[in-house]
Amino acid sequence: MITLDYSGIHLKLKQEDNKTLVFDPIRKRWLILTPEEHVRQYIIAYFKDGMQYPTALTSVEKTIKVGALNKRFDVVVYDRTHQPWMLVECKAPEIIISEASLNQLLNYQRTMQCRYWVLTNGHQTYCADAQNINQIDWLQSLPSYQF
Repeated sequence: MITLDYSGIHLKLKQEDNKTLVFDPIRKRWLILTPEEHVRQYIIAYFKDGMQYPTALTSVEKTIKVGALNKRFDVVVYDRTHQPWMLVECKAPEIIISEASLNQLLNYQRTMQCRYWVLTNGHQTYCADAQNINQIDWLQSLPSYQF
């Protein structure tokens, strides 16, 4: 498991109609701050500010075709040639990262074919290097973005 330090991250929040909204810097819009969205926004901020992953090459909640079904991934970071590089599955903090979470990510992986996989609920974060599909390596830290 990887421990991420979110202590220096401050999300842009506002109150509207008795709801808390958060500004998504990727989608450039205000969203209702659900528990899962909270986790998603923290990981996006961590990628941007802590890891210097390029926001211009980050996609959030886009529809992909998984078999015959339309699904939405949480976050994908692309490399400089616009190929999917990292696939992120976010869960609400009370959801334990489990085999079911991994299976959901793997369903998306079949379509996206990313080198790195990340599973997080904000408290638990796991990252795998899937460059060699015969030997998945679970990492102790997130990879640097060097392209």
